[in-house]
Amino acid sequence: MLEEQKYRFLIQQYKNKIYTFSLYMLKNKMDADDVTQEVLIRIWKNMDKFKMAAAKTWIIKTTNNLCIDYLRRRSAASKRELEIDDLFEDTYSTNSSKDNPYLTTHFKLAASEVKEAIKNLPENLRGIFILYEIEGMKYKEISLALDLPLNSVKVYLLRARKKLQEELKKYEPQEIF
Repeated sequence: MLEEQKYRFLIQQYKNKIYTFSLYMLKNKMDADDVTQEVLIRIWKNMDKFKMAAAKTWIIKTTNNLCIDYLRRRSAASKRELEIDDLFEDTYSTNSSKDNPYLTTHFKLAASEVKEAIKNLPENLRGIFILYEIEGMKYKEISLALDLPLNSVKVYLLRARKKLQEELKKYEPQEIF
């Protein structure tokens, strides 16, 4: 019974993070669903093999590894488009922009540009960028989760930011009065 409670707690805490990370990495809802389901199964099967204190690290590492496996197996011909999720766009819009159609359109276009730029990052940079900027993990947590040296995490994040900055340079917001 205690294992079932631990499992339910972990699922409640991490299922959305697993899915979001998988979706950004795989760019496909069906594959993200599959990875999420596989991670949840592996959590259940390995409940006795990790401590609750290390659960987040184990879950993120497992999710990342499964995503990389999916990306490696996927052929270039079967690339599918990522559907725009409203959650991402809502994070960049403000209440005042809802009254102004120009601002609403501007924020939607900006969100679309940013998502496309993130999607175009190489998988190693994309994973670290998503974990740090979107999931809110700390450098040390990412280092432990992905089994990378701390300095490598920092360098990859810096490279990801520079690539995004370079790709988004053409998009400069205009002042609206």
